[in-house]
Amino acid sequence: MPVGGFAAAGAPAAAAPVEEPEEVAPAKEEKTLFNLKLESFEAGSKPKVIKEVKAMLGLSLVDSKKFVESAPKVMKEGVPKEEAEKMIETMKALGAVVKME
Repeated sequence: MPVGGFAAAGAPAAAAPVEEPEEVAPAKEEKTLFNLKLESFEAGSKPKVIKEVKAMLGLSLVDSKKFVESAPKVMKEGVPKEEAEKMIETMKALGAVVKME
């Protein structure tokens, strides 16, 4: 058998690409993990927000205070939706504004 026959048989297949039908609208993936961002807080509720951030993130009191004072800042990354919604409600009750991104 000639070796060139194999190369010649493979060449036309590569030259004629198979067209795949284009999707009209790409399927939108539902986001399952979110980032929580502390946007702002009420001045009167600052101590409560600091204590909650300390508990949620496991920071020291000094680090929690610095974190809250540097708002807006990302609190947590890769949080499941249900857990994120609970955290937002908790922070909202304390007078803080937390966004889910």
